[in-house]
Amino acid sequence: MKNFLWSVDSEGVTLNDFLRKKIPEAIGSEKISNSKIRRLIVAGAVFVDGRQCRISAWTLKKNSTVQARVDEEKLFYEKRPDDIEYTLTDSDVLFEDETLIVVNKPAFIPTEGTVVADRFSMHRAVIDYLWKKNPSLRNPPYVGIMHRLDRETSGVLLFTKTRTVNNAVHSIFEEHLAQKKYRAVCSGRLLIPHSDSEDRFSVENFIGRISAKSAKCKIGAVDENHGGKYARTDFHIAAKKNGLVYVDCKPMTGRTHQIRVHLSSVGLPILGDGLYGGKKGFEENNGRIMLHAFSLEFPHPVTGEPVKISAPMEKLFSPQLPSPAQKF
Repeated sequence: MKNFLWSVDSEGVTLNDFLRKKIPEAIGSEKISNSKIRRLIVAGAVFVDGRQCRISAWTLKKNSTVQARVDEEKLFYEKRPDDIEYTLTDSDVLFEDETLIVVNKPAFIPTEGTVVADRFSMHRAVIDYLWKKNPSLRNPPYVGIMHRLDRETSGVLLFTKTRTVNNAVHSIFEEHLAQKKYRAVCSGRLLIPHSDSEDRFSVENFIGRISAKSAKCKIGAVDENHGGKYARTDFHIAAKKNGLVYVDCKPMTGRTHQIRVHLSSVGLPILGDGLYGGKKGFEENNGRIMLHAFSLEFPHPVTGEPVKISAPMEKLFSPQLPSPAQKF
């Protein structure tokens, strides 16, 4: 346990912002997430002018004193999920040229690293793969993260290999020129009107975070006037079998947990997605959230030529079912 004491040299700064600057400097860390600073404050480890303060947004006055009791082991502790041990191989690479690499991400591995320094990620796996292909490099090759898949979501994931195309790729995703398609395995019954002949429907609303910032992120319907962001997903029911519904999903916007939230809202929560009301997933698949990104289409950032990439699906996503719907 370390005790730190600082004097506030300016007026109007919040306690959270003050500590976010001071604590990393004191313990020699590059940065600390807002959530960890908030947890420290809420835990009662921070004192302003000698009085315990549990309010992150507390406004500090000039010449006030701030004391923080920091246990670094607890501060940097992050629950370690059962991430898989994984090495990217040639068979997992779906597309590669001089500027891009697209891979088939497995479930149970995060897209990018976290505050746990040694936690593995798909980003790290791609760096290692490219470095092994060119071991003469003195430094790790550049790999840029352009979009993300949730830890338990598998499928098509694109990275850049050079910074020169980052702006173009970013624009492709921001302007929705990239078309992503997913297969979800759901339980339940669709609660909104739809055409039985085509089994197509859409969900559009405004969504945003509904959980506390210190709790696990949960998204739900939030009015636009209260920070909700517009979200739309088009759906096609590919098949129904053994009480399960196999749904192809095309997100028209890119909001956090968008597909999961939209399916749950119409009575079709995804198997394994307990956060949004889903039943336990397949034991053969470790109970994971049954969501797979099976297709990505986009104009190439250099040539402008259309690129279409597909990721094979495990049998649990399509047992004796037709190929993913092309009717979107």
